[in-house]
Amino acid sequence: MIVGKQIGIILTLLLWVQTQVPTPVVLFFGDSLTAGYGLSPEEAFPALIEKNLVKAGRKIKVVNAGLSGETSAGGLARIDWILRQRVDVFVLELGANDGLRGLPLAQTRANLQGIIDKVKQKYPGVKIVMAGMQVPPNMGTAYAQEFQKIYPDLAKQNQATLIPFLLENVAGIEKLNQADGIHPNAEGHKRVAEHVGRFLEKVI
Repeated sequence: MIVGKQIGIILTLLLWVQTQVPTPVVLFFGDSLTAGYGLSPEEAFPALIEKNLVKAGRKIKVVNAGLSGETSAGGLARIDWILRQRVDVFVLELGANDGLRGLPLAQTRANLQGIIDKVKQKYPGVKIVMAGMQVPPNMGTAYAQEFQKIYPDLAKQNQATLIPFLLENVAGIEKLNQADGIHPNAEGHKRVAEHVGRFLEKVI
């Protein structure tokens, strides 16, 4: 009888502990691609990822901290305020606007590393995911190639998960993008959500 009661108490405690474990928070920190420019928040890929993972039985909370027009410098300036929100998985999607404006690559690299440093300092156990970006060769082939290298370099340097290219199988496909040819439409965001979701499933 005593053993049975002890087992019952242990099981009750285990169940209680499980209910106290906070839901993992995945924070997407990016620009208009993350914010879902031209769409409702529910149509943007972060919200779709949350919906897909919850449907698959994953316990998860997604926070969309995307801001249209954001540069890496702007992200570095506002990250401290964003980190008031607890973060378990931090998805960094910034730099595209830097590349489109032809900003110095050393500056972009330093800003992105500065963001990562602040996130790790505030939440040492956080998992970092780097969303790789590419830019057209408007600024020259050398610039475009060096820009693309920033993401795998930082991912390796910070033991982060790398998504080689956020817009894989979306960029350049007319039916998946809005009239500007840059921002994915609702169907494009669905494809981005599927692509990014495969990486997050391994991280969460």
